[in-house]
Amino acid sequence: MNRSHRRPGDFSLNARRRARELAELAAGTTVDVLVIGLGATGAGAALDAASRGLSVAAIDAHDLAFGTSRWSSKLIHGGLRYLASGQIGVAHESAVERGVLMERTAPHLVRAQPFVMPLTQLTPRRNAALAQAGLHAGDLLRVSAGTARRTLPTPRRLSAVETLRAAPGLRPQGLRGGLLSWDGQLADDARLVTAIARTAAGHGARILTRTRALSVTGSGALLRDELTGRETRIRARTVINATGVWAGQLVDDIKLRPSRGTHLVLRAHSLAGLTTGLHIPIPGELNRFVLALPQGDGRVYVGLTDEPVDGPVPDVPEVPESDIGFLLDVLGAVLDTPVSRGDVVGAFAGLRPLLDNASDDGGSAGRTSDISRRHAVLTSGDGVVTIVGGKLTTYRRMAQDAVDAALAARALTAAPCRTARLPLVGAASRASLAAVPAPRRLIARYGTEAAAIHALGESDPRLREPVADGVPVTRAELLWAVRHEGALDESDLLDRRTRVGLVPADRVAALDAAREVLAMGAPELTGQ
Repeated sequence: MNRSHRRPGDFSLNARRRARELAELAAGTTVDVLVIGLGATGAGAALDAASRGLSVAAIDAHDLAFGTSRWSSKLIHGGLRYLASGQIGVAHESAVERGVLMERTAPHLVRAQPFVMPLTQLTPRRNAALAQAGLHAGDLLRVSAGTARRTLPTPRRLSAVETLRAAPGLRPQGLRGGLLSWDGQLADDARLVTAIARTAAGHGARILTRTRALSVTGSGALLRDELTGRETRIRARTVINATGVWAGQLVDDIKLRPSRGTHLVLRAHSLAGLTTGLHIPIPGELNRFVLALPQGDGRVYVGLTDEPVDGPVPDVPEVPESDIGFLLDVLGAVLDTPVSRGDVVGAFAGLRPLLDNASDDGGSAGRTSDISRRHAVLTSGDGVVTIVGGKLTTYRRMAQDAVDAALAARALTAAPCRTARLPLVGAASRASLAAVPAPRRLIARYGTEAAAIHALGESDPRLREPVADGVPVTRAELLWAVRHEGALDESDLLDRRTRVGLVPADRVAALDAAREVLAMGAPELTGQ
């Protein structure tokens, strides 16, 4: 086996490193593992393999977290919904992986978020009793997964007064109380992917964005550098296809049923400054909810839908007005002052890569919400390993299973998986994070690296400035993304390394700042 080619600790991604590593591959370097796709699972597979001592190249035609991984609810959840539908194994796996992220690998990016389910006239008492029983079953999942109560407190019943105190925007008329529960919430899903990819790079993986796989076999791929158009054939001992909803475009006989999950972006003041999450039951459904998710940056996300998608898979899914109307209707049913279409300042949709394992007798006509979220690892006739299904919370286990299968497909050996206890870049104990000399907002997004980003701002007053009025992101964060996080253009900066672009008006206002920073980072971008 080839050992990792970089010294441990080289966590920085930038254009200079990208160019150097592409040149190494073009010179004929053979890698142990080629990973195609740099969402959470693909980046996780790169980290898993590299941390076992294998040489790794991981590529994406676009950018880190370009696809589904940036369009999630930003939740690291314990699988309560799956428990309710009898998917006990999936639920337990989710609870275990939630604990891994919150207590070991990413406590800087995942925090405990309280949620209130308001009990109104739209929630029959029988349904409320079932929901309360479900929350306590979810707490038993937490116990079985070994997650401490100090990490996720115990759920409980709230009075009407306590419910309104937690969520002042709720309609008081007919409110019987609420159910309080806790789950994990990400500061940002795209930031999680960036942290995984950079940690993989720190273990020697070549992380190559803007690098498209034109054709794939079990022993390598023909790649094209999307910046230069140059084509390179790379040799690999094993190949993992982690392209999610696009998996069938690389490997034949992969049948997926993509499901669209839509979220709205609202200003927090539209919901009376909501800081507690809401679980709002969907009428006629026992275990499906619309979620209101405060982000701590003046925004609230409201989601999500679960609608089947037919036809070609787009790079960036569009949000139909029907999804927006549905979410506003369910949300408005519990608010004292319903939000309107004009309050929606942004919207986004992601496509879940659900495996279509229905029979050919017409069973595939069922709802995508009924398809299991369990992941699957499939090996093609020539040895390409494809990982599909699953969800963001379980990315680490999905990556582990994919690497195990890839090694087995080629009868390769490596050290055991280490990622359940391998901290991502920026991670530290909560006590250590509290002592980092930087603003709390930066620590919640960068962990221990927040101090270095804060120091950039202290060294240059321009870098302390927000990228736009009303947007907390600073120019220092953008420069850090260019120098250390592999950002190559305005979209990388505004749409993925930060999430300014989730509100189109904010994105337009921040474009000049992004261009200024790209000019400042020219050496990193040109490879000089």
